[in-house]
Amino acid sequence: MREVAELNGDGIAAELRDAIHAINEAFGSPVSFRPVDWSLERREASTAATEEGIEITRALGAAMKYPTVTRTVSPNQVMRDQLGLSVIHRPCRSYPGVSTNYTGDIDLHVVRVATGGTYEDAGMRIGYHSAVSIRVMERTPVEHAAHFAFRLAERHRHNVVSTSKYTIQRAADGLFEEVVAEVANEYRNTTHTKELFDSLLAKLILRPERFDVIVTPNEYGDFLSDMVYGLIGSIGLGASASYAFTPSHQPNIGIFDPAGGTAPDIAGKGIANPSGAIEAYGYLLEYCGLFDMSRRLLQAIHDCIANNEKTGDLGGKLNTMGYTKAVIARAQPGI
Repeated sequence: MREVAELNGDGIAAELRDAIHAINEAFGSPVSFRPVDWSLERREASTAATEEGIEITRALGAAMKYPTVTRTVSPNQVMRDQLGLSVIHRPCRSYPGVSTNYTGDIDLHVVRVATGGTYEDAGMRIGYHSAVSIRVMERTPVEHAAHFAFRLAERHRHNVVSTSKYTIQRAADGLFEEVVAEVANEYRNTTHTKELFDSLLAKLILRPERFDVIVTPNEYGDFLSDMVYGLIGSIGLGASASYAFTPSHQPNIGIFDPAGGTAPDIAGKGIANPSGAIEAYGYLLEYCGLFDMSRRLLQAIHDCIANNEKTGDLGGKLNTMGYTKAVIARAQPGI
């Protein structure tokens, strides 16, 4: 049994946590959770709450995280800074049974450098008319992201696209593309191409099925992640994984969470869509070496939605726990 941290947050976090616990128990408790109260109330009452979550996650090397409210300090940013999280992975695939504007089959992965870009510097005002901020690009996080992307592509369709505005941001984005190209030379069985970010957006909207793994700097990855979830019909279907790495580019800390937010308007009603949280738990299982269990769980999510076993936000009739039980029923054969 692998012990992992459990960072409990705000809004629908409690309902998502209950869904994950039900699935974990149905699977025979392959994971043991060490809970930390990361609610806004506790985090703002004392910095000890945030520090506790960081230290437990560092010690255990893995965490399941639920949505948190950011009022003054972003817990996600604190984790990136203090745990050295340098890569965010957002898988995205089509779900039959979900209404979308695009009807083709999408199966792609966004690999985002989790540090640098414009997000490192809030900037400053210069008088009344101007403001300025510094844009940062560091070699090591880009190397981690590139190796992660190419290793991921080796398991899928062997194609990596790096994307930035390298013709305009010649120094920062130029460094990013330079590093990715260097790493590409180590992966002879994988194709690497680069695209200008604005051009890539147009191509994704027109023919997203052409893409496999996309690696990109921080803010571009932030924009891109939400856009691709729009293509499949709901950000509630998305999961996220954040990683820290050894010097040899091997993940040694993994944080897994749903891509959606706290949804305070439906909190406590038992109607939240737990798909993103369940998918995140599936990637946690994979990280813990439970590959077959992860595969069957992820397929169960897909099969439930395809067979109209889904929550109200996707046009179905099931509540949070009803949907969770449906996923368990489809994942259990063979467990």
